[in-house]
Amino acid sequence: MPYVADVPDAFDPFTAQGPEEVPLPRSPLIRVIAQLRFPPIVSLGQSEFVGPFQEEIRPRYPVLRPEETAGIVVGPGIVHAGSGIVWRFHDKSDTWRVSLAREFVALESLAYKDRDDFFERLEEILVALEKLAKLTVYDRLGVRYVNRVHPPELDRLDSLVRPEVLGVAAQAVAGLRFSLCESQFGQDDVTLNTRWARLPAGATTDPSTIDPIDTPSWVLDLDVFRMAQRDFDTASVLADGRAFARTIHDFFRWCVMPEFLKAYGGNP
Repeated sequence: MPYVADVPDAFDPFTAQGPEEVPLPRSPLIRVIAQLRFPPIVSLGQSEFVGPFQEEIRPRYPVLRPEETAGIVVGPGIVHAGSGIVWRFHDKSDTWRVSLAREFVALESLAYKDRDDFFERLEEILVALEKLAKLTVYDRLGVRYVNRVHPPELDRLDSLVRPEVLGVAAQAVAGLRFSLCESQFGQDDVTLNTRWARLPAGATTDPSTIDPIDTPSWVLDLDVFRMAQRDFDTASVLADGRAFARTIHDFFRWCVMPEFLKAYGGNP
């Protein structure tokens, strides 16, 4: 289908029927995160609970590395939620991670394959949590996709991304070192937070999620979340998470031009 017809200029990611996905063999995705936050459950921070939870997910995530750390919300900025132990379960390649604390569980990927694979993995984690913790309500659900463009694609960014997204970063402005734009959209209790930035070497907009690298880059960071107490049900959480991911995909497709998809091996 023609790209322009799929993603019109006047675009609402919450209501539009977005384009079909175009697989990108050289995907610019560097990290995908889903996080569920709930009222604190003290037992989740104790080893007596962590052992049975580990056994439920250990076939996929055999490496356990507990951390004494501050809780971090997946959302705009960094929100500290008190210190404590966060139990980090990794796969052997260290590209997938499950994080469990008294007030949240999260799935994080550095090797994202597709939406079905990601949410099947999330389902396994939620089923284990429901089985062992008897979770009844949750306060927040967030899904976040972070993309990064570096050279040589960075050198022709103005042909890959819409000019209204790039802003000053699309112009040949002498001395430009750093450019950041953050916009927020909402529908009912769901928020889409978008952030894109032209970064010099060694810079980041979020040290907890986006590692500094030794070359300049452009980052597109898209995050959908809902902050509202809801009854916990694995099926409904997964359905909402998938809907959030679809909103992110549709906004991503609005941001980028057909040449972007082609540059990363896609066939739009």
